[in-house]
Amino acid sequence: MSKSFGGLKVLDDITFEISKAKAFVLLGRSGTGKSVTLKHIIGLVRPDKGHVFVDGREITQLDARALSDVRKHMGFLFQSAALFDSMTVGDNVAFPLRRHTDLPDKEIRERAKQKLADVGLEREFDKMPAELSGGMKKRAALARAMALDPAILLVDEPSAGLDPITASEIDELLVQRKHSGATIVVVTHNIPSARAIGDELAVLHEGHIIAQGTAGDLDRSDDPLVKTFMRSEAGG
Repeated sequence: MSKSFGGLKVLDDITFEISKAKAFVLLGRSGTGKSVTLKHIIGLVRPDKGHVFVDGREITQLDARALSDVRKHMGFLFQSAALFDSMTVGDNVAFPLRRHTDLPDKEIRERAKQKLADVGLEREFDKMPAELSGGMKKRAALARAMALDPAILLVDEPSAGLDPITASEIDELLVQRKHSGATIVVVTHNIPSARAIGDELAVLHEGHIIAQGTAGDLDRSDDPLVKTFMRSEAGG
């Protein structure tokens, strides 16, 4: 898969495959195309060349309705959490259920409460996002991303802006989702998080994947950039 913006090639013929119920972590310095790769997987961006398969289905040429059906099986946790400021925390989590299901409102509320309980926010159902800390916003956004019990969860910089303890808590929640059978795709430059979450890691640099494998495989890499990354506490 390749992608350019304004003459700048961001992704240059990259290829990878992610196994079901595993966590794949894409590492790289800022501006290397990690988030762009996530956007290709969910169909927000189409490649200039190449194909994207989700659960065996090629998605790059799907129309809006067919792509929407694919996305129902995917959750997306944005780097900024991206909660709707005008909605309560509970309504944020309920939003995908109201949009994509015909469930009665009472059941939607109960499911939203359960998703918040799963991330330790059962008492914040009626609060507004502005009343939450950064870590709590990430938890609420994760609850919303999991509202439809998606088979695939895409996560952009889960530890960005968080203290080490809160970042570790978010990592543990993602590991729990993996153990529940979800396939996790994480973009990060945080090496401790990558080690905690990832079954397989890949390093993206100047549009190319320069290393791929387990954390142990990357620890043994001879590539200077990969070695620097894996020895760091935060990455890039």
